[in-house]
Amino acid sequence: MKQSIVTLDLEGVLVPEIWIAVADKTGIPELRRTTRDEPDYDKLMTGRLQILDRHGLKLSDIQSVIDTLRPLPGGAEFLSELRALVQVIILSDTFEQFAQPLMRQLGWPTLLCHRLVVDRDHITGYQLRQPDQKKKSVAALKSLNYQVIAAGDSYNDTTMLGEAHHGFLFHAPANVIRDFLQFPAVHAYPELLRLIREKI
Repeated sequence: MKQSIVTLDLEGVLVPEIWIAVADKTGIPELRRTTRDEPDYDKLMTGRLQILDRHGLKLSDIQSVIDTLRPLPGGAEFLSELRALVQVIILSDTFEQFAQPLMRQLGWPTLLCHRLVVDRDHITGYQLRQPDQKKKSVAALKSLNYQVIAAGDSYNDTTMLGEAHHGFLFHAPANVIRDFLQFPAVHAYPELLRLIREKI
């Protein structure tokens, strides 16, 4: 029997959506758009950077909002219990400059994500670690002879779920569930933990 490893998305699964929190804090509704709404990540991020430029928002402004965020209710406890059962890697399309305060609250799990390009507090662009990094990370883990179990909530998670041996939608909105009926959808941590336990 193969060893198992679990890959989880971050925002919407363990912690709140960072850009929605920034939108609420700044009163800029366009920033509420996330990967739950827009499947094209480059289009989404390019639009976000244009909005930041228009409103003069800096990296430090976003980081000050992130500093106020806490894991979703039950998220840290779920992750702790899961890590006691099986190895876990967080695969996220967030950025290193955003993630640190949240990783601290989650007990420093392993995180693979991207990096912003910043010039004197001004976000000038972003560097993808590689395109479709979630799917490729799962494929790499499979090549190491792991059984991969994946969970995420958004369009940008679906290639990861499809590449994994077992993929689950968690906290996903109705539009994502409707478009990807092949993935079981659950909304509570105990239910997700039960499904993972059955597969490891």
